[in-house]
Amino acid sequence: MLIFENIISDRGSKYAVAGGPCQSAADAKAFIKELKRTKKFAKATHNTWGVICDDGNLKNDDGESGAGMIILRMLERADVHNHIIVVTRWYGGKHLGGDRFRHVQTAVNHYLAALKE
Repeated sequence: MLIFENIISDRGSKYAVAGGPCQSAADAKAFIKELKRTKKFAKATHNTWGVICDDGNLKNDDGESGAGMIILRMLERADVHNHIIVVTRWYGGKHLGGDRFRHVQTAVNHYLAALKE
């Protein structure tokens, strides 16, 4: 499991991104459960994720409508399969509007760049 914390801060909201190998829906569920064992991630407002695996394209918006699809599209473009990416947001009290999608993209790009290193 690879985790990058506090990569984005905007109007009080803070973002992190995490990821790791994932072969199935069961693996995705186990990955999220393991991530949430850290109290900070368990208390996050949103843990949105996406993965392209043998079970197909899987995603969960966790209340951040549309964020899972953004993650899936970026995984498709990067041709990354069997690897889950989770973007975590701690809500800071102010609505971000469309900027929240830009932050999800930035977080995923940060993770994908680290994967290539």
